[in-house]
Amino acid sequence: MAVRRRQRLGPGGGRALLAAVLLCVWGRAAAERVRYAIPEELGRGSLVGPLARDLGLSADELPARKLRVASAGKKQLKYFTVNEENGNLYVNERLDREEMCGDSATCSVSFEALVHNPLNIFHVEVAIEDVNDNSPTFSKASLDLEISEWTLPGAQFPLEMARDADVGTNSLLTYQLTSDPSFSLSMKEKAGGKKQPELVLERALDREKQSSFDLVLTAVDGGDPARSGSVQIRINVTDANDNPPVFSKSVYEARVAENLPVGSLVLRVVATDADAGSNGRVSYSFSSVPDTVKELFTIDSESGEIMTSGALDFEEKSKYIIGLEATDGGGLTSHCEVQIDITDENDNAPEITILSLSSPVPEDAPVGTVVALLNVKDPDSGENGQVSCELSGEAPLSIVASSGGSYKVVTTGALDREQASEHGVTVVARDRGRPALWSSRELVLEVSDVNDNAPVFEEAAYSAYVAENNAAGALVLRVQARDADAGANGRVSYWLAGGSAGAAGAAPLVSVEARSGALYAQRSLDYEQCREFTVAVRAQDGGSPARSSTATVRVFVLDRNDNAPRVLWPAAAAAAGEAAGGAATPFEVVPRSAEAGYLVAKVVAVDADAGRNAWLSYELVQASEPALFRVGLHSGEVRTARAVSERDAAKQRVVAVVKDHGQPALSATATLHVVLAESLQEALPELSERPAGAEEEAAAAAELQFYLVLALALLSALLVLSVALAVLARLRRAGPPAVLRCLGAQRFSLAGAAFPADFCEGTLPYSYNLCVAAPARAVPEAAWPPPPVPVLSAEELLGGDSCEKPSPNSDLVVGEPPAEPDAPQVCKGWASLFKSFRIVVIFPWVFSAWSQWVFVICIPK
Repeated sequence: MAVRRRQRLGPGGGRALLAAVLLCVWGRAAAERVRYAIPEELGRGSLVGPLARDLGLSADELPARKLRVASAGKKQLKYFTVNEENGNLYVNERLDREEMCGDSATCSVSFEALVHNPLNIFHVEVAIEDVNDNSPTFSKASLDLEISEWTLPGAQFPLEMARDADVGTNSLLTYQLTSDPSFSLSMKEKAGGKKQPELVLERALDREKQSSFDLVLTAVDGGDPARSGSVQIRINVTDANDNPPVFSKSVYEARVAENLPVGSLVLRVVATDADAGSNGRVSYSFSSVPDTVKELFTIDSESGEIMTSGALDFEEKSKYIIGLEATDGGGLTSHCEVQIDITDENDNAPEITILSLSSPVPEDAPVGTVVALLNVKDPDSGENGQVSCELSGEAPLSIVASSGGSYKVVTTGALDREQASEHGVTVVARDRGRPALWSSRELVLEVSDVNDNAPVFEEAAYSAYVAENNAAGALVLRVQARDADAGANGRVSYWLAGGSAGAAGAAPLVSVEARSGALYAQRSLDYEQCREFTVAVRAQDGGSPARSSTATVRVFVLDRNDNAPRVLWPAAAAAAGEAAGGAATPFEVVPRSAEAGYLVAKVVAVDADAGRNAWLSYELVQASEPALFRVGLHSGEVRTARAVSERDAAKQRVVAVVKDHGQPALSATATLHVVLAESLQEALPELSERPAGAEEEAAAAAELQFYLVLALALLSALLVLSVALAVLARLRRAGPPAVLRCLGAQRFSLAGAAFPADFCEGTLPYSYNLCVAAPARAVPEAAWPPPPVPVLSAEELLGGDSCEKPSPNSDLVVGEPPAEPDAPQVCKGWASLFKSFRIVVIFPWVFSAWSQWVFVICIPK
């Protein structure tokens, strides 16, 4: 289980926490450091701590704040990850403290946690605690010692120290030796709290009795549970080598630069042996050192010179402690320690890491908005690792140092996308080494558009000229507005915002196309009705909220010569006379004593057009006496061109034409009737005479009336013929009808004659031949007896003066056969006539004004 700690800032920790929360709200980086401690060797997915909760973020904020880890180095990023759902920090890869930190007393991983909306940065440190996962080890599988039989009891022989990769109590070793009466084990304290095992001779040796000994040395660490490692000690009893090698120093120290070339001498150790011969010959070797040290250093076994065999790097390890062993020819050994300090050189330029870049940033971002978070680190130490940062480039940005080698890039002025859509700056990091090293990173900050610009018309007021009588849909003008914004914010659409365009009628005079800004005429314009009008066009962008501007368009309608001159006098006077029901034509009376230049009348005319199209001129085109009259070109005055003579006709007709100056010119005529008489009484007889040509007009009217009557008669004949053919076809299909029999020579009915009563009830202005018949009985045609009934004329049947009904004893009915019980009643009057027949058609044919015929067609039911 991970142990979680948060750094406290002393007694004012509560105030610091409140300040951190406020800084987080305002989007500024907080200086608070969150610390966790976990043991090494945790598996992937193990919980480190609730990072979001410790940073003061609720679960509802996590999707918007986008919590994530960031670091200047890729190694730190691979160790941990943040769960996006709950904000907890988890182990992403197995952690091995010895691999990560070596034999360093402390081991931790530092990284930054970023949150957005607003942008903020937190420093997180995870301490990796050591667990006892390494056993003590010896560099050799066995230790060989040669001890002379003359060696006195109490002599001490240093043994190799075991090495434990763990730290702390897990690396504190104790040694145990297998029980033997001739040897014992003692410990010698060394610098750093370590213990050097030494083999102690307890009694004199006798080679003749026992020439060798086999012992086991066991090293046990201080972990729980404890781990151990062992090595076998082989002791060979020899003759007369009673002096071990002796180093000149127990601890050698050396200081070398990290950029020392490979093969360079680090230091030289010296050990002497008082024996002579081979027993005094000393050889040197490493004692209990890790393989990494053997890769970097070598020792000459004869001279004791230690030289570099690999590249030294202060940033990886700044100090090495190496154990050396000196062995003489008799097998006696001694040990010493070499401490090599690596000095730092300014060989690393600052490393710039972009933790976060808020691009694009809206152009309305306030001053002080954090747009980028950087981390700058220099692995060197001292002044070589002290870094300063600056921005180069023209942009309203500045860089501000934060804690833990972090920097913020903030805005120092207002951003305007329309002036600069992006800003490119260079971050330059420079250390204080000699010579100084520097590095740089390019930052490109894009500025996103905000709808802060309204559309602007090319002109505040437009003028357009359109000739009248234009076609509907004709282009009037094209307006254009530009919006400096981008995307939808800069997409302009056009609308009619008002004006006088719709004042003349229900429909506006013009319309505007939303996309192009083109104004089109909705209908044909008439200069005489509307000479000019204004319309307001609004340009609106697609932003939210939308911005708009308005321009005024003034449309002038140009006149065309589309109106002919209109004569007010004498044409208007003549029309007024006809409307009043008068048949007389207005006239002017000119005395026969009139001299040349006498004013007869003045032709008055107007033209609805304007300009040259309305300039009128007058000209005499027809007159009974062309030499008698003249017309003023511009005044329209009709005057006598000479004196009136007795030979001139009493009635004169003068025709004048009025023309405008348009292209093409339009004209109208005015007719003036003039009577040459000294007074009105003298002129009346001339006016009452029948006008010439009246007889011809009457003859033409009579001829037209004749043709109209003839056409009507032909149509009536065709109709009668069509009806007769239809009736005959009907009768032919129905057999011999009774009506045909009644029209024959014998006008009688088997049912007896029946007379309609009270014919005085009807009003027939003409005489009719009426035949009345009852429905035929079903008797053979050959059995019809001749009736004794006399034939009666229609006059006798209908024209009697008396309306009395005939008595049964009347002599008009002789030998009437008896009526059968089932015989139908005889029709009486017009009502009986319509009941007895299916169709009765009465068609008058007007042939002339003095004769009328009536045809009655009866179809029996």
